[in-house]
This record gives sequence, structure tokens and C-alpha cells, in this order.
Amino acid sequence: MWLLLLVLLQAAVLPAQLCEAPGEAAAVRALSARLLGLAADLARDPDPSVYLALRLASDHDLRGEERYLARLRDAFQHRYGRSAEAQWPETGRLALYLLGLRATCPLPEPGPQRSLVTWLKYYLEEDWAGSRKHGHPLTSYYQYSLGVLALCVHRKRVREEVIHRLLAAEQHGRFGHAGGSAADTEAVAALAFACLERERLVGARLAAQLRTATSGVRRRMVEAQGQDGFFGNVYSTPWAMQVFIATNTCRTEPAYDRAMAALLENLDAFTTTATMAQALPVLHGRSYVDIASMRCQEEPDTLTPIGPEPPPEMLGNMTVRLVVECPKLWCPQHRLYDRPVLAPAGASLLDVLRAAAAQGPHNFTFDTQDTPQGPFLSWVMGLEARQQKRSYWQLLTAPSTSLQMGVADYRPHDGETLILRLSEW
Repeated sequence: MWLLLLVLLQAAVLPAQLCEAPGEAAAVRALSARLLGLAADLARDPDPSVYLALRLASDHDLRGEERYLARLRDAFQHRYGRSAEAQWPETGRLALYLLGLRATCPLPEPGPQRSLVTWLKYYLEEDWAGSRKHGHPLTSYYQYSLGVLALCVHRKRVREEVIHRLLAAEQHGRFGHAGGSAADTEAVAALAFACLERERLVGARLAAQLRTATSGVRRRMVEAQGQDGFFGNVYSTPWAMQVFIATNTCRTEPAYDRAMAALLENLDAFTTTATMAQALPVLHGRSYVDIASMRCQEEPDTLTPIGPEPPPEMLGNMTVRLVVECPKLWCPQHRLYDRPVLAPAGASLLDVLRAAAAQGPHNFTFDTQDTPQGPFLSWVMGLEARQQKRSYWQLLTAPSTSLQMGVADYRPHDGETLILRLSEW
């Protein structure tokens, strides 16, 4: 009888997995193993979202996860000393790292963690205070929401004014950017709302407002779900699905089942560490809100990494048309560049840009900035995308389909027209 009671008690502390991919354990496990293989590549900068995906999985490589955590600590822990090293708030970056620390087993020493929580609170205030006249955070509502979520997961109370800023943005539809979908931002804000309510970190009146806002986000997601089953697109869908998991509606909402089926049919779209890390938590039936209730227990140490497969060798060349556009408000000449570019078949978009720069004499120039998600296009033909100016280089395939991969990951096909468009968000 005591043995039975012990088993029941152990089961009681395990987070429920009612929302995982039905009957697809092998495919999901293989994707986890592939992410683990990519994470072992020391040439890649460590990314907290990758660690979160590994920790929220059902199977583990505990030594591999420990090594990855050590790399994260080297990259993050010493960055925040007595004075701010960054001139710009690092809200989202620090929030993801703190979420990763809370998912660690055993939990790290609280001393350094308290310092990081203090830095995150500071960044949330700086994020907003420096941009009051604009009515939005200095970084983005996406990063701001991640900051609130991370504090909640660590069971740290958040000033009500900070929460009301997000509520007001949700109520007035301010999460959109550059005319595009705001599915990711809405989802992260809803996760923050759901966490604050679940962890009882707010009073009854504010909790009711958060519950209403979260329900509104869920309703809009269901209404906007495409015929293909996606919420927005294949890459924003996992974020949206986390909302249904966090609010325990994944098994009562048919839209969730349609999204899961669409996700499983398109697993080959998740080829980079960033996109795999985005998809895996929901495939395992988890959300970032579950991190708050994780308990240290015996975990199955059974996952073996799968090394990355080299891309298939393609012979010959292809021709891609490259177009650079700038808004007339900023540039008298709207179209700055429009030329065919010859590149090796199977080349990445980054390779196409390099080929265009070498082609001459049409003076195509560009530069990239290294990020944990890979190279970020930061400068094209003398025009810089700057977070301070809320501008970025949007990547599109003609006529107007936004690419959901970075310049190093997307592989154009012969005859395709690619557009680099300086846009606001």
C-alpha cells in the first residue's frame, strides 16, 4: 500500500501532458534529437529557447543539457554586473535566460538569480520609460511580454502599472507591426496573463481582467485560423498553441487539434535551432507557463543526439531576381536595386546576397549582425535597420509573401524574385 501511495504522490507532481502530439511520439522524439545534435555544435551561440525546448521535452540527454547550460551561463551570467553594459534594454534576451534557469534541475543558487531578476525589472522600466512619448516599449511588446512572463514564472510580483500597459495594448490592438500578423506577440502576452492569474500574483479584480483578455486572444486566434490549420503561419502557430495549453483548453477546442495536425504535416519546415525550439514545447504538450510548476524528479536520460545532415549537393546554377525597396518617405527613389543574380543551385539567400555584391558594377552592398538565431540583415545599400528607429529589413518572395526564415536558412529556387524591403514594425 505504501508503495502504491508513493507512486501516486510521485505522479501528482508530474505536469500533465494532455496536449502532446497524439500517436507521433517517434517523430517528436526525432525532432528533439535533431535539436540536441545542433545544440552540441560549439560554433553556434547558445540560445535560451533551445535549452527551454530540451528541458520541456519528455526525454532527455542530461549531460548534454548540463553542458549547454554551462555555455549559457558563460554567455549571460557575467554580462550583468554593477553597471549596465547594454545601452538598449535586453528585456527579451534576459527573460528567456531566466525562464531557462527556472527550468533547470536542480534549481541554481538563488543569489545570482536574484541579481538577474533585478536587472529584468530594471529593463522593463527602461523599456517603457524611455519611450513614453511613443506609446510603446523601446524594444517591442513581444519582448516586454516575455519579461512579465519570466518574472511570473519566478513567482516575482509585477507592478500593476506594468501589467496594465500590456492589458491596454491588447485591448486597443497595438500588437501589430508593419501591417503584419501579431500572433506571436498576442500569444506571449496571453501566456503572461495566464501565468499571473494561475500563480495568484494579482488581486481578484485584475485577475478577472487578465482572464477576459486571455479569452479574447484565444477567441481571435480561433476566428483567424486559416484553412491550412495555422494560426498566422507555420512558425507563429506553436506560440498560439501554447495559449491553449496554458489555459487547459487544448482538448476542448477543435482549432487546437487542427493546428496540431497541420504542424505534424509540416515538421520539415522546422530546420533551424530557433524554429525547432519554437515547435517542440507544444509537440510535447507543454507551454512556458508550465515552467513555474516544474519539479525536480527522476527524468528519463534516454535521448541520443542526431547530427545535422549536410544539404543535398545540387549541380549547376540558378538565377534569382533581387529587388531592394525603401519607403518613398525615406528614399526619393523607391526601388534602389533590381537585378538578376547568378548563384549556385541550392545556395542560401545569404549566398545570393554575396553573389550580388561580387557581381558589380551595380554597387549592391549589405552587412549582417550575428545573433543567436543566425545572421540578421542589418544594412543594405547604405541604409541601416535600427531597433531605435523601429525599422528592419523585411524579406519577401514576390509578390508579397514574407519569408519565415533568416538569410542563412532560406534557399531560393531558380527564377524566384526576392525583395529586401526596409519596413517599420
